Amino acid sequence: MTSESPAVTRRREQLRDFLRTRRARLTPGDVGIVAVGRRRTPGLRREEVAALAGVGVSWYTWLEQGRDINVSVEVLDAVSGALCLTEPERAHLYVLAGLNPPRAGGARGAEVTPELRHLLDAWAPRPAVLRDRYWNLLAINDAARAVFGFDDTDHNCLISFFTNARYRDMHVHWASAAPVVVAAFRAAAAHAPDAPEFGRVVDDLSDASPEFARLWARHDVGVPVQTVKAVHHPEAGDLFFDMVTLAVVDRPEWYLELYNPRPGSETEDRLERLGVRLAAPA
Repeated sequence: MTSESPAVTRRREQLRDFLRTRRARLTPGDVGIVAVGRRRTPGLRREEVAALAGVGVSWYTWLEQGRDINVSVEVLDAVSGALCLTEPERAHLYVLAGLNPPRAGGARGAEVTPELRHLLDAWAPRPAVLRDRYWNLLAINDAARAVFGFDDTDHNCLISFFTNARYRDMHVHWASAAPVVVAAFRAAAAHAPDAPEFGRVVDDLSDASPEFARLWARHDVGVPVQTVKAVHHPEAGDLFFDMVTLAVVDRPEWYLELYNPRPGSETEDRLERLGVRLAAPA
């Protein structure tokens, strides 16, 4: 018989305390139960939580005690509903139970906040892009439009990479970057094999671009890395950027791509001159 690690022991203790405190904060009226008799302690009883979740009283008791029992996604979701857990609390329960937390829902249809839009605008005259996990463009600043050749018809980074002629012509190393870009998208899609949006992007782009279809058929997989992006702008000349991708903490499926002028190049000076024309009138 092997003893469990200190980390697992601490996780079980935290699970026990978490479930007890979530149960204690609820009243029978909160969950539509008619209270009968006097209660010695505040909150719901274990048998009430078990009944609401549709699980056995003994099983729920063992879960709350932090015992080594098998748990499933379906049961944890049922317990989460019974205890009226918020999305962050539900994810926390998954972690404490030893499962990967679910992705937060609703990100695709959510509005881009004024704070994020202000950040994109404040990054000018440097380009900035906000995209989702499917590489759909959620918001871009004016510098990204002018420097990379995006226009109002561009809705997805990958599709634009292959089908926007102005975008392609401006990218100095487009041909060598294309296999890397496709491999990174395949790696992203592999994390959500059942997500139909990935399939839609691939199908649409395969029909529109034989080059993409050929690269996609290679099944190459790559990890997105911080890269140098080289652009030949028709007015500003050669521009070189370090690209950094940041995750948006309260929108786990959103990513902010920030482009910084490459040190030692003349990019910053050229952007400043281009930025005068991008600036909104006072």
